[in-house]
Amino acid sequence: MLKYLIEKEFKVFVRNRFLPKLIFIFPVVIILLMPWAANLDIKNLKVAVVDEDLSSISSKLVTKIDASKYFMIECRCESYKEAKYLVDNGDIDIVIEIPQNFEKNIIKEGSDKVHLAINAVDAMRGSLGSLYLTEILSDFAVQQSISGDVSIINISTQTRYNPTMDYNKFMVPALIVMILTLLTGFLPALNIVSEKEIGTIEQINVTPVSKFTFVLSKLIPYWIIGFIILTILVILARVVYNIYPVGSILTFYLMASIFVIVMSGMGLVISNHSDTLQQAMFVMFFFVLIMILLAGLFTPVDSMPVWAQMIAAVNPMRYFIEIMRMIYLKGSSMLDFKWQIVILFGFALFFNSWAIVSYRKKK
Repeated sequence: MLKYLIEKEFKVFVRNRFLPKLIFIFPVVIILLMPWAANLDIKNLKVAVVDEDLSSISSKLVTKIDASKYFMIECRCESYKEAKYLVDNGDIDIVIEIPQNFEKNIIKEGSDKVHLAINAVDAMRGSLGSLYLTEILSDFAVQQSISGDVSIINISTQTRYNPTMDYNKFMVPALIVMILTLLTGFLPALNIVSEKEIGTIEQINVTPVSKFTFVLSKLIPYWIIGFIILTILVILARVVYNIYPVGSILTFYLMASIFVIVMSGMGLVISNHSDTLQQAMFVMFFFVLIMILLAGLFTPVDSMPVWAQMIAAVNPMRYFIEIMRMIYLKGSSMLDFKWQIVILFGFALFFNSWAIVSYRKKK
């Protein structure tokens, strides 16, 4: 009986003119566009330079800044007033003012001050821009110093797991988790609520088909579709961003299976307590928004306030994102994220038990 119900679900799915296109196009668009739109790498900051010294050393400093991929010198202004006007209009992100006698003070005293004015309307852009520019100035000071008081230190830096510090490698695994959540957790729940609205579930109650078989027939097609989409996203991430799981692909799919069971259980709980499709959609939108914001998708959980970290502790998406990043970037095995697995199993038991109890109460 289950086989025929699943076949029926696939036939209904294929006959729908809109849903199949949405399910396949939406994930592809998200994985292709969002890593670029939500990229926190700050580049091409617009800089105005006020060089009041016009010396060889000040020219070298300006050239060094202009050579950086983070900055573009948009204006070599005659005065600070002119540069400030550009900042006020939002045309410039940073003003660098090199004072008179800059070269003279560098040669005689070994140091001088450079004034920076940061446009901090965009706090992230302003703070990172200031940090990058401070590093360039510090490096330049060491290179130009002729005083014995400054030691030139050769620093060897090793960046592990993400050598190029590519933000996409941090972002893409989390986006895959978000898409899998929507496809395998909330879409089948909406499907069940729609069946409830049109009275199909009441008709099932008077047939030999058990409610368990009926619900399973609703979940399995979306599980299959979800794993097909998951495979497509893995291939796209490899082709477009050269991002692929460093760890075992078998572990990757096994962990995805556990997470799918967790989200299916959560979706069933919502469907059991929703009488209309609109109600279910509103509740799901609320939970999806909270889960995405507090899952470490954009901001590391450790960087959140304490109250937000407490909420994130009961967010299953947070733990699966951690697992995905460990598999993708570190090549971790199941022993490395054993506690995340235990927590996900706990969520699976909790949500599915709740779904069974609440479903029987509705009977």
